[in-house]
Amino acid sequence: MAAPRRTTSRRRPTEAQAAWLRNGLDQPGGKLPLFDTDGQRVKRQTIESCLKSGWAERWFHNPLKPDWLVCRLTDNGRAALAPRPAAKELAQAE
Repeated sequence: MAAPRRTTSRRRPTEAQAAWLRNGLDQPGGKLPLFDTDGQRVKRQTIESCLKSGWAERWFHNPLKPDWLVCRLTDNGRAALAPRPAAKELAQAE
């Protein structure tokens, strides 16, 4: 039997996921790009893993390009990108 996955509240985005999610911080409505800064499509796996983790959500369905995942950043995504205090700082706070 497979071990249960960690909850999304404890997981952190990978560097690729965080880079994609950060693009939504300054966009109206938190819109996330379909293409990276080099004009290449963002990997579907990156998008789907962010959707599954709750860091992004489908915004709308594009009938002209049904394979495109048009997404926006969620509040959970913003929280996942927020800097967290180091363990040493947490111990000092207690």
